Amino acid sequence: MDLDPSSLLASMLIGSVGLGLLIYGKKQVRFPQMIVGLGLMVYPYFVSNVWLMLGIAVAAVAALWGAVRSGW
Repeated sequence: MDLDPSSLLASMLIGSVGLGLLIYGKKQVRFPQMIVGLGLMVYPYFVSNVWLMLGIAVAAVAALWGAVRSGW
């Protein structure tokens, strides 16, 4: 993990969104939200590039939206 301030801020924001999704998914017993939330909380530890980190987060949330939209 890089100690660049922008990387730390991005990982904190992405992790916060992931925590929100995980808590929501756990309370509503919704597995797609729990899985994406857990993924959003974990992967910033392994990616140090801010733009790649944000791109992965956008792709994960878009995949969640598509899964929920299709009936998951």
